[in-house]
Amino acid sequence: MTKFQAEIDVMPKKEILDPQGKAVTGSMKNLGLTEIHNVRIGKHISLEIEADNEETARAKVGQACKSLLANLIMESYSFKIQEI
Repeated sequence: MTKFQAEIDVMPKKEILDPQGKAVTGSMKNLGLTEIHNVRIGKHISLEIEADNEETARAKVGQACKSLLANLIMESYSFKIQEI
């Protein structure tokens, strides 16, 4: 078995309202950072997985994202895996 590190980003889909992002965007203007627009806030998940190979590790992480870590109706996800 090989250990892998997965770094997962889960973000609200573009067509979904992001109230946290809107609030932060408004605060940027209040701070004089008027150049910053369309802030979107999501979550970052880091995990370790043991698998026979990278392909199996990717499949397991994908399954975890689809089943538990992301709400696919409202969120999208992406991830990177590296051997550790």
